Formats: sequence, structure tokens, C-alpha cells
Amino acid sequence: MRILKSSVLCAAVLAVAFSGCAEKKVCKSAVAPVAKVDARDAEIKSLQAELAEARAKSAKVVTVTKEVAGPNELYPPNAVAGKCYARVLTPAKYEMRTEKLLKSEAGERVEVIPAAYGKQTSKVLVKEASERLVTVPATYKTVTEKVLVKEASERLVKVPAVYETVTEKIMVKPAYTTWKRGSGPNQRVDHATGEIVCLVEIPAEYRTISKRVLKSAATTKSVPVPAVYKTVTRKVVATPAATKSVPVPAVYKTVTTKVVKTPASTKRIPIPATYQTVTKKVKVSDPVLKWQEVKCKTTK
Repeated sequence: MRILKSSVLCAAVLAVAFSGCAEKKVCKSAVAPVAKVDARDAEIKSLQAELAEARAKSAKVVTVTKEVAGPNELYPPNAVAGKCYARVLTPAKYEMRTEKLLKSEAGERVEVIPAAYGKQTSKVLVKEASERLVTVPATYKTVTEKVLVKEASERLVKVPAVYETVTEKIMVKPAYTTWKRGSGPNQRVDHATGEIVCLVEIPAEYRTISKRVLKSAATTKSVPVPAVYKTVTRKVVATPAATKSVPVPAVYKTVTTKVVKTPASTKRIPIPATYQTVTKKVKVSDPVLKWQEVKCKTTK
């Protein structure tokens, strides 16, 4: 591109400098050379615009370069005296071409098929079977029993004297005889009998008296004293306290878990290549810068 710029600028300068007559003659016909210089400037600007456009496009766009063909002499070859020459730029020729370019290569994509899950109920052991010691409390019963309070013994007892009342008949007056007159028919022999006197025996007189007499003298005797008992009710142990081993059953828990019915998998799906139609400007011929004879007036 630097060669292109240098060539274009050199062509423009030379076209202006040598647009007059040969052998450093000044051309008086100024209208035609100025128009040609403007055309060349427009061509140069067009080339610069195309260069900027080529830079902005993607890498697939063909970069257009300008190379000026023809001799690079400072003076026109085989120049004829009295004639004027100018370097004329013949622009490059382009044409629009359409072609099919690969946009993306063929490939494949991997599609993940997720796993299918379900529920499963299972019985899980939470606590194993074991044994535990249980205290069996003592049992009691009420017992009534006779308790010795005082043992058997003996005691001395005084036996008082025994007395008795005795009735005794004592003679107060002894028997005697005395004379008494008879009385009544039985005491007379007859009526003619005179006074009758009888010798009468008077019996003795007695009197009954009671008196207390000692029957048995006072003594002592040993009297047995029986044992003394007391009825007591008390609480006694029927069966003593003990321990026993009680089996503890295992504990289970019903758990619902998430299980895989169908495992996850992948599926490969082919992706065809894609193409795009690109229209681009293609250079058919390069620009040419060459000397041409032009009409002009020279000044001496």
C-alpha cells in the first residue's frame, strides 16, 4: 500500500510538473490539464476510500491493492519536440462476483438426557436391639406375731394365817335338884291328897359361844408368774428387691429415598455445515499510469 500511495502521489506531482511542454516549456492551455489533475485527485481519493473500506471489512473480504503499471520514467520516452505529454492514470477495473463461502463447519452437538428418578420406600434400622436392666422393687407383707415382753418367773406370796370360828357349848350352871310343888292333876294322887311336893332335877344350863381359833399359821409360798406376751403387727419383706434384664426391640424407620430409574445419558446430534453467499468486488485489471500526448500551447 505504501508503494501504491507513493506511486499515486508521484504520478500526481509529475502530472502537474510535466503537464507542460517538453524541454521545460510552460503550457498556456491551462483548462485541460487542471481538469485532468482534478480527475487524478478524485481517483486517488477513491483508492484511499477503497483502502479504508477494505481494512474495515472482515478477513474474508479480499483486500484490493493498487499497483500502477507502466514506466516510471521522469520524462516521457520518445518525446517529440513541440508536443506536450501528461501521465494519465487508467484506473483498475473491478467486477462484482458472488460466491458461496463456508460459514461454519459441520459438527455435532451433544444433548444431555437427564436421569429419571423415582421414589423408593425402605425400612432403615435406627437403633439396634438391646437389653436394659429393670429394678424389681421388694414386696412386703404384714405379719402379726406374739412377742415376749417379760419372761416367766416366780414370786413369793405371803399366805396369811387361817382362822375359823368354832361354836362351843359351855355349862353356865351345873344340874341340880330342888323341891317344887306339884301342880295339875298329874301331880296329885287324888283329890284328897294334900299338897304335893316334888323333888325336881334342874338340868345344867349351857350357853353356846363362838370363838375364832387359828386353823393354820401364816406362811409364804412361791407363785409362778407366767411370761408376758404382746401381739405386734409389723411389715416384713416378702420378696427382696432385685434386677431383671428386659429385652429392648430394635427400632426401625420407614424412609423414602430418591432413586435413579434411568441414568443420565448423552445423545449426539449431527450439525450440518452452513454456508453464506458473499458478494465481493474483485479486481479484473490493475491501474495503469502512462504518458499520453496532450494538446497544449508552449511558452518560450
